[in-house]
Amino acid sequence: MKVRFYATFRELVGRKEVEVHGVRTVGELIDVISERYGPEIKVQLLKSPRISEKKPIDGMILVNGHNVLHLRGLDTELKEDDVVYIFPPAGGG
Repeated sequence: MKVRFYATFRELVGRKEVEVHGVRTVGELIDVISERYGPEIKVQLLKSPRISEKKPIDGMILVNGHNVLHLRGLDTELKEDDVVYIFPPAGGG
């Protein structure tokens, strides 16, 4: 599958897009990306104080244009032909 990164995640990975194979869920994908490109992505997405049961991801992950928070969250199933978009948490006020 193709995984596209935006903003600070693009800087952390050093690329706009990577190919990942053999992962079954969004949670597994985050683990693989963190292993390959460093733990900061996982820290920002999953270890924020803003994480809650209703919002298990801080940032936004889309699978084929659909926000995983409206699907099955980290358990959202992935297929080899999916396109995943990963956005970091947004700040502001």
